[in-house]
Amino acid sequence: MINKKYFFKGYKSILAYNSPAIALGCCFIAIGVLLKNLGFNIQESIFSTMITFALPGSWVMAESLLIGASLLNIFLAVWFANVRLYPMAVSLFPLMMHKNQPRWKYYFSCHFIAVSAWLIMKSNYKSIPKEKRIDYWIGIGSATWCVAVIGTFIGFYFSEYLNKEMMIGLAILNPIYFLCMMVGASKTIQIILAVSLGGILGPVFYYFSPEWSILFGGLIGGTIAYLVGELNVD
Repeated sequence: MINKKYFFKGYKSILAYNSPAIALGCCFIAIGVLLKNLGFNIQESIFSTMITFALPGSWVMAESLLIGASLLNIFLAVWFANVRLYPMAVSLFPLMMHKNQPRWKYYFSCHFIAVSAWLIMKSNYKSIPKEKRIDYWIGIGSATWCVAVIGTFIGFYFSEYLNKEMMIGLAILNPIYFLCMMVGASKTIQIILAVSLGGILGPVFYYFSPEWSILFGGLIGGTIAYLVGELNVD
């Protein structure tokens, strides 16, 4: 069973002054607006957020539907958009593994892997006993998941009050928050270089290939940062 004390402690962690929950909710308000404009009803919009729970995946799905892509193409596009969550899972779950905890908790909580929940857990896990970290994580994930659903609900019903520019502004709040958190936590040369080079190379590659600029900028910037960090270790 889930430990209620640590579950609710994790659940309430989104109320902290530096929590990304507000940015997450704003992004899903934009998702709610987009889904309504695509012809989704409220039930379909909420269900989409509940099963996807990933901003890029939701955007890709919506854009794919807009252009009339096949179900297989939509599935593959969303899958590739969410591959970025794999490194987060790899870095997070070893911190929570404990022999006294049942496996189903870890499988169940994989659904909650997202930038916002990951940031909260990485910031607080040291203060939680290792045996109880999975319960704390499930609390964080449940809370951020609820915020996403509420944001979608609000966006759906307030869509007529939001124009395109406001939607774009809401949609990028969470990535900006994540970037600021990364810069604020920059304690190694790898992180500083990765963020700096990504910011420089992204616009440069956009000039040559707008479709691939973010991928190339991140890949090359991250690779250089990793290699420089390895040289410094040696």
